Amino acid sequence: MSVNGKAGTTVLVVDDVAASRYALGAVLRRDGHRVVLAASASEALIELDARRRTGELPDVALVDVGLPDMSGFELCRRLKESPPFAALPVVHFSAARIAPADRCRGLDAGGEAYLTVPAEPEEIQAVVRAAARGARHRNDAEAQAGHLTRLAETILDVQSARCPRELAEAAAAGAARLTGGPAVAFVLGDDGEVHRGLSRRRAAASLPDDGAHEAVALLIERDMSGRVGVRDLVVPSPLWPAGFFHTEPSDATATGPSVGPGVPEGARLTMARAREGAAPVCLATPAYDQGLVPGTVRFVGRLAHATAVAAERLLMYEVERHIALTLQRSFLPAHVPQIPGTEVVVRYEPASRDTEIGGDFYASLSTAQGLLTGIGDVVGHSLDAATVMVEIRHALRAYCVEDPDPTTLARRLDNMLQRYHPEVTATLCLALTDPATGHTRVANAGHIPPLVVADDGTADYLRARGPLLGLGLNRPPATETVLRPSDRLLLVTDGLIETRGTDLAVSMEQLRVVAAQAPLGVSALCDTLLACLGHGRDDDIALLAMRLRADG
Repeated sequence: MSVNGKAGTTVLVVDDVAASRYALGAVLRRDGHRVVLAASASEALIELDARRRTGELPDVALVDVGLPDMSGFELCRRLKESPPFAALPVVHFSAARIAPADRCRGLDAGGEAYLTVPAEPEEIQAVVRAAARGARHRNDAEAQAGHLTRLAETILDVQSARCPRELAEAAAAGAARLTGGPAVAFVLGDDGEVHRGLSRRRAAASLPDDGAHEAVALLIERDMSGRVGVRDLVVPSPLWPAGFFHTEPSDATATGPSVGPGVPEGARLTMARAREGAAPVCLATPAYDQGLVPGTVRFVGRLAHATAVAAERLLMYEVERHIALTLQRSFLPAHVPQIPGTEVVVRYEPASRDTEIGGDFYASLSTAQGLLTGIGDVVGHSLDAATVMVEIRHALRAYCVEDPDPTTLARRLDNMLQRYHPEVTATLCLALTDPATGHTRVANAGHIPPLVVADDGTADYLRARGPLLGLGLNRPPATETVLRPSDRLLLVTDGLIETRGTDLAVSMEQLRVVAAQAPLGVSALCDTLLACLGHGRDDDIALLAMRLRADG
């Protein structure tokens, strides 16, 4: 349909009387309309179907009530019930004087107006203009509502992004939905890193090189220097790197514009910065057509602003995550000191980049009563959890100097959390082993119990249980066992085995079976467990394996 006022409006005139049909056509042409003539309802339906295939539907249908093959009312009803033609405004007319009830039939069938002919040319022209104008307003309102819906859905996707890369991809996909063409999104990190997202309408092959990305980043930084809020800029093709908007071959038949090789790639950049000092973002779309829907540029601007706000939050989180990882790694060395009569191996695998920081920790300490090994996890994922983890490790080192008994240590750490971090809980498993005798005492605070793995292919969990640290509940006495030189004591955090939707008991049994079948040695045991169970985990993984050895 036309969107340009009366100029260029197309009117379908359906009338079985040739003289009347041509007279109406002449009146409408004098008012600047294009006219399509049909002598019957069937002929009108054929014409409309042909125009539907080319995307050139008329803007108004002027339909005689008394057609020979079906009434104008029935033709109107059929059009309104067919989705491709439902928005076409229909004006009924008749040369016969009819009762008011017949006029009502026309309105009930979905018609917009009714004319009695002959009528003054000015009246005919005015009624047709009003019908076309009303249809344009309805179409614009529906388009605006559709854009608002797509914008709301995209902003939800943007706010759900877990990292700058996901944010850029969500923003690019949303900009493509709003404009009907390919789009690229750029999120500039504080460290100069450029996070780019492409809409699905953009082919993955022949992407611009790093130099093109650096040029775009420099352009964004220069234009947004000292600016906050949203800014719109059109970059002509000589200044815009080629290759960002090439689309898949199948896009040639898709709805909306597309651009292929040989077409100038000027770009409209919609840039935004949430506040002074924050990193800018940019949504780039082809500059060749931005007028398909009124307000498209304004909607893209709103999306850019929402992306900038989300980018600020995510980039601040990236800084926090880096600090927390540095904190974790600095206090969790890859190797622990070896104590005579024992061999201890540890493994630590942080969660993926997209996952928050956890509070996993391990310890291996020499005490007056033997080797104290431990593993635990502060509940929660944040910089605070990593900080509390460090405090627990320091407190454990200090407390074990005075009394290394595992139950006593668990009780003192429990009191420490209640006093200084009453909102925090943690799991912990401690084992104190005498290297000379193998006598071992275990205190468990809500953690996976230790697994004793023998060289004969058997593995069993120790029956060691107790409440989490931080709850202030009574603690059971330590569980005691004697380790043989062929035994390996294994401590793990739940990140190794916990799977959403799977009962923990099932996961623990899987761990037991894999451990029993692992090769001999503590290093081989840890490596086998990580290889078999540690892939694709959403949480940090910590393992500690210990065995006795006869080295004096």
